[in-house]
Amino acid sequence: MNRKHLVLPALAGLLTPVLAACGGSDSGSKSGDAIVVGTTDRFTATKDAPAPLDPAYAYDVGTWNILRQTVQTLMIQPKGEGDPVPEAAESCGFTDSGNERYACKLRDGLKFANGDAITAEDVKYSIERALRIKADSGVFALMSDIDTIETQGDREVIFHLKTADATFPYKLSTPVAGIVNPADYDKGKLRDGFDIDGSGPYTLQADVKNDEIVTATFAKNPNYKGSLKVSNDKVVMRSFTDAAAMGAAIDKGDIDVMIRTMTPSQIKKLDAGTDANADLVDMPGLEIRYLAFNTNAPTVKNKAVREAMAQVINRGELVSKVYGTQAEPLYSLVPATLTGHSNSFFNKYGNPSVTKAKDLLTQAGITTPVKLTLHYTTDHYGAATKQEFEILQKQLNDSGLFDVRIQGTPWATFQSASRKGAYDVWGMGWFPDFPDADNYLAPFLDKDNFLGSPYANNKIRGTLIPESRREADRLTASKSLTDIQDIVAADVPVLPLWQGKQYVAARSDISGTSYALNSSSTLQLWELSRGAGS
Repeated sequence: MNRKHLVLPALAGLLTPVLAACGGSDSGSKSGDAIVVGTTDRFTATKDAPAPLDPAYAYDVGTWNILRQTVQTLMIQPKGEGDPVPEAAESCGFTDSGNERYACKLRDGLKFANGDAITAEDVKYSIERALRIKADSGVFALMSDIDTIETQGDREVIFHLKTADATFPYKLSTPVAGIVNPADYDKGKLRDGFDIDGSGPYTLQADVKNDEIVTATFAKNPNYKGSLKVSNDKVVMRSFTDAAAMGAAIDKGDIDVMIRTMTPSQIKKLDAGTDANADLVDMPGLEIRYLAFNTNAPTVKNKAVREAMAQVINRGELVSKVYGTQAEPLYSLVPATLTGHSNSFFNKYGNPSVTKAKDLLTQAGITTPVKLTLHYTTDHYGAATKQEFEILQKQLNDSGLFDVRIQGTPWATFQSASRKGAYDVWGMGWFPDFPDADNYLAPFLDKDNFLGSPYANNKIRGTLIPESRREADRLTASKSLTDIQDIVAADVPVLPLWQGKQYVAARSDISGTSYALNSSSTLQLWELSRGAGS
């Protein structure tokens, strides 16, 4: 029997500036066989990225999902969404009216998986390490508002911020703020390979071939002490080369659960209830897709070229032909379901118009057709990415204003090449670090942005981002957030395309699938169990 579940998370406001207490962990069920989860995410160590699982480096949804199972953070996003709650901490909160001093008290008796005691100094060491290493992934920027970290005794950590930041509790729930053992992680360099030593709900044993994880075994950590109820003893994650192979595996019973990334046709089939082997869970998602620009590159340095692309691209056609009801057009970096969203691109450009695009290029003295290459990754966002870029290519070329070719590259090479400025225009996806509009703006536009973009707007960086972060009430922050989105639509350093839902498929004896992913695409393996009814 096939059942479709709809989970509607409450995307609530930020943590209010008071101390919040949280209870201890519960033990999980004594299930028999390990639950096997399939994914098309690839976990590869390369010359350019030899430390993919170091919390001071990792900055994509796949590696973060491994770290969230194994490395504990002071705060965590709760099962039912909403404000972050204490995890390794017993309590956390702002202790001043200006949101610049944030204090946490660790749970008593915290230990790493190897039995070593965790102290406040370990928390300080871990976060300062990420800031010191300053990895080229840009993940350290999430912690860049920290001025100093103070410890008082073994259990108290106090963060003194450079400026007010109401989003700081969310940032402490991200893997870059994960607590690592100084005995295993050098303070001045990244830890190469796939070993992880933390205090999260699981330990990791990775089966590696040709510098790539084939299977990752998560075993329940007997020393774990936190807010999570761990509902299984072991989960095995298998990495597949494509969605078709993953789908065949669940049909055969070789895996129990499919997560990232199923194809649109697989989802449509499961949604129709014609697959007797798996049930589909769909839920709102905060994933977005967009084009990024190297605004210093000669082909797109003139803003008129980027504006013309924004004027030509037909998001509705793109979504309907590739993703159907599984996605919807997006006219801002901020998803439509988040407080602070504004349809800034639609407000500026309206419906697609070749005539308006031609006028923009003519007024700027741009000779047409403009020759461009759009780059995309072949193995990170799903098999439909190629079709998506073929449609973008056709839309731009059919206008007569562009001469576009497309080029696909495996993720292991793609991500490092894009950060080094090898591409003029490239396609990316964003899965939020935390569900707040700030996290769809600052990582793209602030200093040390993760794209390595040369685009800089002084008003955004110096005024609007700081203004928005001062407001614990995110409705109050909407004016500053809208101004940022309007500037992005005018300058087009990035071009948003669509936002999508997210899906989990599981065999009927697996429970907990409705919470296996939260709205930020955070994998929560501890929710899964083997039992009657999913």
